[in-house]
Amino acid sequence: MAIIPSETLKDVEELFDRYTRTLPWPLGRSSTAVTMADWNPRVDIVETDGAYEIQADIPGVRKEDLKVTIDHGVLTVQGERQQEKKEDSSRMHRVERFYGQFSRSFTLPEDADTAGLKATAKEGQLTVTVPRKGPAPSAEPTQVPIQ
Repeated sequence: MAIIPSETLKDVEELFDRYTRTLPWPLGRSSTAVTMADWNPRVDIVETDGAYEIQADIPGVRKEDLKVTIDHGVLTVQGERQQEKKEDSSRMHRVERFYGQFSRSFTLPEDADTAGLKATAKEGQLTVTVPRKGPAPSAEPTQVPIQ
C-alpha cells in the first residue's frame, strides 16, 4: 500500500482557480456577480393564539439597513447586507456568503391587526410580530332578510 501525500491548500486553490476560469460568466472569476447577488434570508412563520410571528435570519445586517412596511395587507421586509472592505493586499480564498439587497413580501391573513405590528432585530434575527384581531362579532352564519 502506497502513502499518498495530502494536497496543500495552495494546490487546492490552483485547482479551484483553473476550474472557475473555465466556467461561463457569472460563475467565473471575472465577475463579482456571485458575491454581490441579491439574496433572500430564510424565514419561519409561526402562528400563536394571539399573533403571527415572522422570524428572518439576517446575520451581518445592521438595524439601520432594515425596513419593514405594510401596504394593503402585504408585509414587506427589505434590507441590505454590506460587504466589508478588504485590504488590497489580501487574497480571498472563497466567498460563499451573499451580499447586497433583499426583499421578502408576505400576504397577511384577514385576522391580522396591522395597527399593532412590532419589529425587533437582535443577534442576527429579525422578528416581526403581527397581533391577531379578536373573534368576529358573529362567527355563526346569519340569514339576511330580503326586503
